[in-house]
Amino acid sequence: MNWLELTIDTTPAGIDRVSMLLEDLGITGLVIDEEGDFHDFLEHNRQYWDYVDEALLRQKQGVCRITFYLEDSAAGHAVLAQVRTALEDLRSQHSEYAPLTLTSGSLCDADWENNWKQFYKPMEIGERLIVVPEWEQANTQGRIPLVLNPGLTFGTGSHATTRLCLTALEKHIHGGEKVLDLGCGSGILSIAALLLGADRAFACDIDEKCVEVAYENAALNGVGKDRYTVRWGDVLSDCRLRSEFGTGYDVIVANIVADVIISLAAQLRPFLKKDGLFLCSGIIDDRAEEVAACLLGNGWTILETRQSEGWFSYLCR
Repeated sequence: MNWLELTIDTTPAGIDRVSMLLEDLGITGLVIDEEGDFHDFLEHNRQYWDYVDEALLRQKQGVCRITFYLEDSAAGHAVLAQVRTALEDLRSQHSEYAPLTLTSGSLCDADWENNWKQFYKPMEIGERLIVVPEWEQANTQGRIPLVLNPGLTFGTGSHATTRLCLTALEKHIHGGEKVLDLGCGSGILSIAALLLGADRAFACDIDEKCVEVAYENAALNGVGKDRYTVRWGDVLSDCRLRSEFGTGYDVIVANIVADVIISLAAQLRPFLKKDGLFLCSGIIDDRAEEVAACLLGNGWTILETRQSEGWFSYLCR
């Protein structure tokens, strides 16, 4: 089935009135995108981002947008005509709700979940790994295949921060290690460590859906729950989660953001074996010196620094 994706731009004062107009026409399931909500999200999630693109901030400035969907059919177009008429009436009576612009686009059912897959292809990383999407066939050419279906989670191997970590793990996993993966997303890093020879891995993420995704990706690679544990929770505040970690890790990897790494720097050593390694990434270039100073200030020795596409990673002991 084909769908019409429709958006109406209005002011904060017009949100309720436009929503009522649409609901009176039998249109429900509205998605309301308001500048105030966007800034509130940023303010209350500062620890999980390092920068916001200026173009995105400009795009959100002063904008309140209502998105809804209609069938791309005669019945759907009839409702659309009613929406246009009602908007014209509202515009003539309430200039304070301007611009009240209506835009439309078309979507197919397949667009919702699958179109992005055409851009995700096998990737050789480092000297030993090749990341292979579940739906692709690849000539591994002697490399270790890491099969993934990331779903809606972070971690396909295409982002520079993930590649920095995979390259470091490839060099430092020799066999039999115990690995802790903080902010695991799709599970790519901890699963890669197991495929490279690690014995066991514990992974966690603040996003609950990552648990199912990481376990599914592990199964795609023949890794079972006897060697791999995934949990969800906030590593900075969830004491119960931290108690599940245990101790004696050879490698801890955290591909998160600078603020979380800074908070973790003083807390992770009890989980590591003597001479264990802490690999951190997800550090935007303009915060790299700040993170390095924090690591050094907390007694870490930076053994290796990697950078790519404006991102940094540090391997510490």
